[in-house]
Amino acid sequence: MAIVKMKKLRVIALREQRDELMRQLLRLGCVEVHEPEGMLSDPEAAEVLRPERAGLAEARTREAEMDSALKVMARYAPEKKKMLSPRPTVSQEEFLDGEALKADEALAQQINDWDGQIRRIGLEQVRIRDEIESLRPWEALDMPLETEGTKTCAMALANVPAQVDMESVADAAESATELVQLILVSQDEQQKCFLIITPKEELAGVLDAMRGVGCTPVTFPGVTGTATDNIDQRKKRLAELDVERKDLEAKIGQEKAKTASLRLSADRLATEAAEAEAAERLRGTDSVVALEGWFPAEDEAAVTKCLNGFDCAFEFADPTEDEYPDVPVKLKNNPITRPLNMVTDMYALPAYTGMDPNPLMAPFFILFYGMMMADMGYGLIMMLVSLIVVKKAKPRGPTVRNMFPLLGLCGVSTFFFGAITGGFFGDFLPQLMKLINPESTFALPALFSPLDDALAVLVGSLALGIVQILTGMAVSAWKKCKDGDKLSALFEEGTWTVILIGLGLFAALKTPIGLAVGGVMLVIGSAYKAAKNGGGPVKIAVSTLTGVGGSLYNNITGYFSDILSYSRLMALMLAGAVIAQVFNTLGGITGNVFAFVLISMVGNALNFALNLLGCFVHDMRLQCLEFFGRFYEDGGKPFRPLDMETKFVDIVKE
Repeated sequence: MAIVKMKKLRVIALREQRDELMRQLLRLGCVEVHEPEGMLSDPEAAEVLRPERAGLAEARTREAEMDSALKVMARYAPEKKKMLSPRPTVSQEEFLDGEALKADEALAQQINDWDGQIRRIGLEQVRIRDEIESLRPWEALDMPLETEGTKTCAMALANVPAQVDMESVADAAESATELVQLILVSQDEQQKCFLIITPKEELAGVLDAMRGVGCTPVTFPGVTGTATDNIDQRKKRLAELDVERKDLEAKIGQEKAKTASLRLSADRLATEAAEAEAAERLRGTDSVVALEGWFPAEDEAAVTKCLNGFDCAFEFADPTEDEYPDVPVKLKNNPITRPLNMVTDMYALPAYTGMDPNPLMAPFFILFYGMMMADMGYGLIMMLVSLIVVKKAKPRGPTVRNMFPLLGLCGVSTFFFGAITGGFFGDFLPQLMKLINPESTFALPALFSPLDDALAVLVGSLALGIVQILTGMAVSAWKKCKDGDKLSALFEEGTWTVILIGLGLFAALKTPIGLAVGGVMLVIGSAYKAAKNGGGPVKIAVSTLTGVGGSLYNNITGYFSDILSYSRLMALMLAGAVIAQVFNTLGGITGNVFAFVLISMVGNALNFALNLLGCFVHDMRLQCLEFFGRFYEDGGKPFRPLDMETKFVDIVKE
C-alpha cells in the first residue's frame, strides 16, 4: 500500500548481444528502457553514441498488416464468442514461436490480397452499375449508340431537365434551322432524353441554340451497339464479378479456424513493435550499445540474474533528488485498495516523493458510494455482476481489471446501506405485498428512512464530510512534520482542526472552550508568521490582525463550501429512493401483479443505470476536490516497463 521504490539501471553491452538483451528484458517485464541521458550529457560520449536502428517502421507495418487481416476475418468470417469467456492462455515459448509467426504473416498477406481483390471488384461493380444507369434512358432507342448519322444527316443524343417543356426545346432548335427533328426517347422525374436529326452542317448551330434551354449533348465514347445490348453485357459482367467475389469470400471463410492463431501473432507483432521501439531508445557505437532505465527495487535480484547472462557492464543506483520528477510511479496495493487505482489513474498519479492515496481513499469512496445508492437490490446486482465477470471473464485491461472489483466493493456498501434504510428496489416488496393483499402492513426493517429522516441524513452526510476533511488535514500535518515544518502544521491544520471540533462541541454541548482554544491558536499562528517575516512591532501587529482576518475569511468560506459539498450524499440517496418509489407506485396503480412487476423493473433498471454513473461521478468529485486538495501531490509518470502486453491472449510466464 505504497509507492514502489525504484532503482536506476545503466547498461553497456556488446552490440552483437543487443537483440538478445532486449528479448530477455522483454521476458523479464519489469524494466522501463530510456535513452542513456547520463552518458549523453557528456559531450565526448554524445559525439560517439549514435541512435540505434531496430526496424521500428517495419515492425509497425507488419503489425498493421496483421491487424488488417483480422479485421477482414471479422468481416467475412466472424466468430461467435461466448459471453464473458476468458482470453486463451499461452506459454512464453508458444508466444515467441518464430515459425508459427512466419506462417501467420504469410496467411495475413494472402487474406489482405483477397480483400484487395474484393475491394477492386466492388469498385468495378459500382462503375458498371453507374454505366447501366446512364444507359437505361436509351433502352427504347433501337439503334447503335455509336451511330452518327448518314452521309447528309447527323444524329445526336441529348437531354434536358425534366421541368423543361419539349416545345421550348423544339422552338430553340428550329431557331437555328427548320430542318431539324426531335424524337423523345424517354423521360423521368429528372430528365427528358431525345434524339436530334438534322443536316450535318446544321448540327453545331442546333446544339448551340438548344443550350439556352438547358440542353446537354450525350455521348458514349467507346460504346458500340444498342443501349439494350450494352446493358445486357454489363449485367452479365456483374454476375461474373459476383461469382468472383463470393469465391474470394469463401476462401477467406475457409481460414476461419486460423483466426485464433492470427490473433496470437497479432499480439506477438505488437510486442515486437514495442521491443523495437525500446531498442531505438538505445545509443551505441560500432561495438557497444548503452541504455538506461528504471525498475522496481524489489526486482533487483531478477534484473541482476538476467544481466549476468550477458557480456555487459551494468550498475544500479537510487534516484537522486534531481531525478525525482522523472522517476516512474508504480503503486503497490492489496485487493481492497487496488481497485481504487481506477480513480487515481483518472485523476493523476502521485509524485514519486508523494504518497499513495488509495489506502486513505478506499474506505471513504466505498462508504460514500454505498450511501448514495443505498438499496439492497442494487447492491446484490452489483456484487453478482462483479463476481461473475471477475471469475468467468478474468478481465485484464488497464481499466476493466479494476472497474469490476471496485463495483463489487461498492455493491457491498450499497447492500449495507440498503439494509439499514429498508430499501429493496425502493419499496418494491411492501408495494407487491399490498397489491396481493390490500390489508398487508408488511415493511422491511430499517434504522431510518431517507424520505422520512432527510434532515438526519443531511447531518450525517455533513458529519462524514467533516471526518474526511479532518483526515486530509491530518495527513497534510503529518507530511509537514515529516518535512520538519512542525510549527506550520500546528498553526495551520492544528488550528482549524481545533476550531472545527470546537464548532461541533458548541453545537452539541453549547460549550465554547474549543472555539476559544482555536481562536488563541489562530492569533498565535498569525503572530508567528508576522514575526517570521520580520519588521517592527507595529508591522508585526498589523500583519497579525490582517493574518487573522484573512485566515478567518478564507478558511471559513473554504471549509463551509467544502463541507456543504457533502450534502450530495443525502441528495443522491434521497433521489434514488424517490425515483424507485415513483415507479413502484406507477406499477401499483395498474392493480395487476404482472404489470406492476414489469413497470417496476423497467423503472428500477433506469434508476439503477442512472445512479450507477451518477454516484461514481459525485463520489469521485468528493475525493479529487475536497479530499485530495488537502494533501495530494500529483504529477507522477506511469511506470511502463518493456513487457508482453497483449490484446487477445494471456501469457503464462515461467
